[in-house]
Amino acid sequence: MSDHDLAMMRRALDQAQAAARADETPVGAVVYDLASGEVIAEAANAPITTCDPTAHAEILALRLAARARGNYRLTGLGLAVSLEPCAMCAGAISLARIGRLVFGAEDPKGGGVIHGARVFDQPTCHWRPKVASGLLAEESATLLRAFFRARR
Repeated sequence: MSDHDLAMMRRALDQAQAAARADETPVGAVVYDLASGEVIAEAANAPITTCDPTAHAEILALRLAARARGNYRLTGLGLAVSLEPCAMCAGAISLARIGRLVFGAEDPKGGGVIHGARVFDQPTCHWRPKVASGLLAEESATLLRAFFRARR
């Protein structure tokens, strides 16, 4: 893991906390330049707020980064996410040509990277980012557990 990865994961956790304050599932995402560490875009989960089932933090951050770059292909960029992306988000990450995906907590029920669909392992996947998992995983998992415990 690089220093950029750690710094971006901390920012993703800040976004996850913002999502929780908005009563959204606490997931945050940050798109950053792999060479410089410059933040290109960041977002918090917002499907409830926006009435949009696709408004996952990853999708929102990818959309913002694509607009900022003027191109949907985001080669040379990394994505830090507090939770393992679902299959929808993993597909979008592949389509965006993200170079590196770093995520915190694993998601055995809904994940699509190392669990479930394992999107990047499919022969039909045209672009596979480098993947690193487990960075600040306990902080991410603790935030998620606390959020759902308060709602049960």
